[in-house]
Parts: sequence; structure tokens; C-alpha cells
Amino acid sequence: MGKDIRIKFAKRVKALRLKRKWTQEELAEYADLAYRHVQRLESTKNPPPAKIDTIEKFAQAFKISPAKLLDFK
Repeated sequence: MGKDIRIKFAKRVKALRLKRKWTQEELAEYADLAYRHVQRLESTKNPPPAKIDTIEKFAQAFKISPAKLLDFK
């Protein structure tokens, strides 16, 4: 993932989380991820690349498809 797409992904995940009024800790629990990992992935300064498995876990937590999660429109 290039830096631009990583930032778009970070903003998308954060927006979906806030829409559901979840904390980062709650999202981490629902997605079966470490809280610090969620925190880093939501960072817009220098987010790490998200692996396919992580994208799928987020999509399952939000109850949307991975394609919808990656729809940055």
C-alpha cells in the first residue's frame, strides 16, 4: 500500500468506527486485533500497510464486504 492509500484507509476505518460510536479498544475486540495495531492503522501521520487478513477482520467487524471497506469515495 502506498502512503496515500494507507491514509485513506486510516480515515475510512476511523469514520466507520466513529459512525458506530465505538472506541478503538472496542473495534480491536470486535476485529480480534491488538488495540495498539488498530491505533497505528488509524494514524494519519505514518500508518503501516494493512494486510489482507486485517482488512478482512475490519470488514467482518463492521459487517461489510472488504470491497466496501476499501471504497474511499
